[in-house]
Amino acid sequence: MKHQHNEESSSKLAFSATVHCLTGCGIGEVAGVIIGVALGLASLASLILGITLGFIFGFMLGIIPLKRKGIKFKQAFKIIFLAEVISIAVMETTEVLIEIYTGTTSSGLSEPSFWIGMLLALIGGFIVTYPVNYLMVRRGIRHIH
Repeated sequence: MKHQHNEESSSKLAFSATVHCLTGCGIGEVAGVIIGVALGLASLASLILGITLGFIFGFMLGIIPLKRKGIKFKQAFKIIFLAEVISIAVMETTEVLIEIYTGTTSSGLSEPSFWIGMLLALIGGFIVTYPVNYLMVRRGIRHIH
């Protein structure tokens, strides 16, 4: 029974960590690509902006709860760094590859293909990142919420 409980706890924590990552990365990625497309930036520039904002928002969503607990910024950053870098990197890579494959950044904001590509990127990012977070949880690299 203990193994089943541990497995269930790991699954729940991995799911929570992946939702957390998707929230931060999603906000940054979507905002960055929307801004890039709206400004008429080249696809690569739009993707770089999305990746940058994805990392910023992802880290901020990891740091804010720790700051609220009274942990200094530098210490909070150290606590979340490894788990967040791995999780965000996997999610952002997946999202960008799907956006490239679907031609998302070549579409206009009013075109359904833009929004379908963004949705597929977010779904794909979650699907690929969940097992990575699960493995990190099982190895003791915890996401703190």
